[in-house]
Amino acid sequence: MNKKLLTALFGTALVLGACGGGGGGEEGAESGGGDTGGSTGEEQAAGDVNVQAAEQAYEQTCASCHGGDLTGAVGPGLTQIGSKYSAEEIADIINNGKGQMPAQGGNVENVENLANWLASKK
Repeated sequence: MNKKLLTALFGTALVLGACGGGGGGEEGAESGGGDTGGSTGEEQAAGDVNVQAAEQAYEQTCASCHGGDLTGAVGPGLTQIGSKYSAEEIADIINNGKGQMPAQGGNVENVENLANWLASKK
């Protein structure tokens, strides 16, 4: 019973945190203007990525569960997520959730940018 309550509490906190931080990520993506923030070729390999906007969206929406350094916290680590899932699969997980992770949704371009950035983590 306690485990279910704790899971519900973390899920609610995640959803509320994602809702509260979503607007900032969209502004960051728009103000980035396609700038890759000095990204390397490896970061660009997954697609056209605005690294600065992706990192900002990750910090605002994902870091509380997946860790600020992608190593995991409440949720699994994402340091090598691109070895397991494609950008399309990652976008699907962001939009629809998976396991204990609730759906995040959001602006299509921002989700695609974040998914491409995460897919480059191999």
